[in-house]
This record gives sequence, structure tokens and C-alpha cells, in this order.
Amino acid sequence: MQQAHHALVLNFHQPSGNLQDLLDTQPWETHEILFALDRMPRSLWGREETARVHLALSGTLLETLADPAFQQRVYGIVDVGALLWHLQNERLFRILGTGYYHPVIPLIPETDRAAHLERWQGLARHLFWRDRFDGFWPPEMGFSMEMIPLLRRFGYRYVLVDSEHVRAVTPMRWEELRYRPHIARYQGEEIVVVVRDRDLSNAQESGLEAAWFECEIAERTRWCDFPPLVTTATDGDNGGWFRNTTEGANFWSSFYRDLLDRAAAPDATVRPTFIDDYLDRFGAHGEVHVETGAWNTGWHHGTGFVQWTGSQAQRDALARAAELSAAWHALRSRLGQVHEDLLEDAYWRILRAQTSCHFYWGEAWVHRCHADLDAVSERLANLGRLPARG
Repeated sequence: MQQAHHALVLNFHQPSGNLQDLLDTQPWETHEILFALDRMPRSLWGREETARVHLALSGTLLETLADPAFQQRVYGIVDVGALLWHLQNERLFRILGTGYYHPVIPLIPETDRAAHLERWQGLARHLFWRDRFDGFWPPEMGFSMEMIPLLRRFGYRYVLVDSEHVRAVTPMRWEELRYRPHIARYQGEEIVVVVRDRDLSNAQESGLEAAWFECEIAERTRWCDFPPLVTTATDGDNGGWFRNTTEGANFWSSFYRDLLDRAAAPDATVRPTFIDDYLDRFGAHGEVHVETGAWNTGWHHGTGFVQWTGSQAQRDALARAAELSAAWHALRSRLGQVHEDLLEDAYWRILRAQTSCHFYWGEAWVHRCHADLDAVSERLANLGRLPARG
């Protein structure tokens, strides 16, 4: 039986200020989230030969974790400074690039997309002591082909996409399409596409056993005449499966450590891998087209971004954010760098208004988007009265 390679991807995001607010209103929820983060390195110490975990951490989450005031406030719960240090361990973890404020990138203006990527890289380089991030995690797995030149510009080698949106350009069988990296091209630029198995990811999110996982992978890859790459990707801090603090009753102690024990056996059928290591050994094969879409959520399958655009209030907020962004860029062009501090004070609020969570919960959080945009509107009005650059 051919050995399958397993790439585990976990996504972590908290909106700006959310953990601080939860500490005041629902402190145990903050504890659970921090415990879920802290449990990762503690569960993997001593297993560096087999454990391989890819982490996507939003800029707003990293900003909170790196804040000395927040670290001091939660010190008796989790040593967050030590946690960030442990996540630098490249034998256990690969950090994936993402967008700073966690926007659904195809839903925001193209003129703002680079800022999210640039700001995330600036913070992540400082926290993780490295200049290079090979892989990109699109927030909410929201991807469109037009993102490829931008991702290549920022140095990304590969991007994660959901299996439901991948279509073969080069003729290939189902198992090739899902369990092999491919090339996607747009306007003369190309990037490696790594396909998330939606079905197995659903199982990872809900709770599973290592023996079942091995059998399921064996069935799904039985006709592969190549080394298969099976990629599972979910949130890493949502739901009882990841938040449960009881030993033997959560993802790490019930499933993943058992999988690692099995992977250490000479006849192992599933071997954890880093995606870049797999690409170095086996490369990418065939061309694909990725249809615009996101991953599946509790309410929607990800096609058409209905989760974030389903109501008129959601669409109106996105349109207002785009309008104020266009106004900001016009002012930026007129004023130049004369009033850089005032322009920046408006711009980061535009970027934060684009946070996916403002639209994810139907209309429940749309007011948070408008609160930022109200502040932006006031600042732009004041900037509009300033003299242009000389």
C-alpha cells in the first residue's frame, strides 16, 4: 500500500479587540481560545520527528498576542509571550501568510488587497524571526484567480484552495485533482495550488479517530499512481473538539498524537508532511482553474460568498467600504505624503472595516463595519479641507 502524505492546516483568527472584550464579558471563552492555542506546542513537544502543522494566524490575532498589556493581563492563564516563542519552532510548525484584518479578499477593492498582505508580513517577520513564508492562506479560503499576481508579488509559492472550486485544465482523474498539487495561471503569472479535501476537513472539524482517518485516506487514494498529498484544513480554536481541555477528549490528545504514533511505525500508511517539503520532493503536476469561492461554513457551501453577501445590509456595508476606500485613495493621490499620519489613521480603519467577521454573522456585526466607516468618513471630510501637496 502506498504511503499518503498528510498536510494539517489550522486557521486562527480573532477580530481586533475581541479577546479583550471577551475577557470582560465572557472570560471563560477567552480562556478556552488561549488554551487551544497553548495546547498545540505542549501536545507536540518531543514529537519533532513526525509532527507537521501549518498555522494561519490573522494579523489582528497576532497583534493582540504580541501586545504587552494583553500578555500581562492573561499571564496567570497562559504565558502568551512563551507561546509565541514556541510557535517559532520550524520543526513542528510552518506559518502561512494571510491578510492582516482577515478580509474575504475577492470582496474588497483591489487597491486595498496589497495593504492587508504587506501589514501581515511586516508583523509576522518580526514575531517569527523569518523573511520568507512559502504558503498563503486566503481568509475564509476566499480565492479568485485574479489574486495570483498579487500573491506572487509577495513571494508566495503556493496557495490553499477548497476542493469544491478546483477544475482541471489538464485532463486528470478525480484522485489526481484532489490529492496532487497543481499549477494555476493568470495573466502570465502562476502559483502552486494545494487542494483542501473538504470531506476530510469536515471530519477533522467535528471529531475523528486516527484509525478511521487512515482507512478513509487509504480508500480515497487507493488508485493513486503517485505519492498523494491529503490536505485537511479547519479552524483550530472553534468548537468543543478543539477547545475541550480534558485529556483524551480533544483534537490533540484523542486524534493527532495517536496519528503521530502510527506514523512512526515502519509500515505507516499516513505520514504527516510540510507542504513545502512535499513540493521539493514531488513537485506540482497539471494545470487547474479555481472558480471564485470560499470554504464551506455552517450555513453555506462557499459558492458565491453568500455567507458574507446574502443580505442587502451586508452588500450595502461592503459597497460603502469600497466607496470610502476609493475616496481615501483619491485624497492620498492629491495630498501625497504631506499629511501621512492623518491618512494612515483613516486607512487602517478602512482595512479593519473589511474584516470578514463583520459580515459572517448575517447582519449581527454589520454595525461594527459602519462604526469604523463613520470614523473614516469624518476623517476624510477633515482631510478634504487640507491643502494639496505643493
